[in-house]
Amino acid sequence: MKANYRLCIVEPNKNTFSETFIKAHNYRLAGDKRILYGGSFPIFDHNGNYLIKSKIKLIGYLIQKRILKRNEISIRDKALYNYFKSEKIDVVLAEYGMVGASIYKICKECNIPLIIHFHGADAHHLPTIQKFKHRYLAAFEYANSIIAVSKTMIEALKELGAPEDKILYNPYGIDLEKFTISEPEKNPKKLFFAGRFVEKKAPKNLILCFKKALETEPEAKLVLAGDGPLLESTKILVKELKLTKSVVFKGILTSDEVIDELQSSRAFVQYSVTAKDGDSEGTPNSILEASACGLPVISTKHAGINEAVINGKTGLLSDENDINLFSENMVKVLSDPEFAKNLGLSARLHIQKNYNILERIKTLDNLIQTTILNKQKKVNQN
Repeated sequence: MKANYRLCIVEPNKNTFSETFIKAHNYRLAGDKRILYGGSFPIFDHNGNYLIKSKIKLIGYLIQKRILKRNEISIRDKALYNYFKSEKIDVVLAEYGMVGASIYKICKECNIPLIIHFHGADAHHLPTIQKFKHRYLAAFEYANSIIAVSKTMIEALKELGAPEDKILYNPYGIDLEKFTISEPEKNPKKLFFAGRFVEKKAPKNLILCFKKALETEPEAKLVLAGDGPLLESTKILVKELKLTKSVVFKGILTSDEVIDELQSSRAFVQYSVTAKDGDSEGTPNSILEASACGLPVISTKHAGINEAVINGKTGLLSDENDINLFSENMVKVLSDPEFAKNLGLSARLHIQKNYNILERIKTLDNLIQTTILNKQKKVNQN
């Protein structure tokens, strides 16, 4: 099928630093793309202009949204309907379940196929599920396909009511050309983490594990990159435990800076857990990138990490509540350069085979084009 169709990608945010998977969809998917954004329901078109063209109607929308806190707003719905029609959209890809749940009615009114791509919190975060559950069910019924990035997520979506025959397993992918294989066995005893300082990444647990590892490996360093609500409390814990000489906070790094840190590390570490509100990982991109660099990953048996990391072969995993084993795994990699090397080489091969961005995009492209063809066949039959 020639890529002369109109694909509309609807996403909550524009140019979010951490959403590399969505950026990959925006740049790599085939078709004549139109990208909308502005929350769970889009308010900006592909040129960055408001979908609601009338200033009076826009003010009316803002009053209903921000002051009256309404979920159903006809002004907004009509604007998206008009956009889909005027742009002759052939298929819609909704990034995140909340987006799919918010726009499915408009897709249905326009008779446009809808693919909903779940990513993590949208399938696990309890407040989000509570808010959108009824709309999820209706969206599942209309959607042509529902994408999950981990096998754990597949089970979560089935529990939410998603029909099993509509769910497609398609994990994230890595651009392997960006990541050359490092030599962790020659690197200093540095452990590296990059990500958000949030509950599901349990940065304080990571600090506690590292403190214990220092008892055996006193020369080790832990470098932490990123930002988030738990950053300051994590820094306070480091001071209280007198670890300031061994723990370094780098702040937010660019993609190239992250790669530089990976290339000079012995291993990548991430202590992922299920948060109290149910929030959970999808498949952490940072872990895929570390593995692509040929680094061993030390993490937990959590969500898509169970698939991205093969325990004992490409990295070392512990239960979410097992701080002692996580610490022991740190020591194993820090104390044995050859072991780190072998884990890293296997990790790179695992990424090449299962998480190559070209293959993952190809799967999504094929799904989109098949969805369009199936609709065309139905039209022709009628």
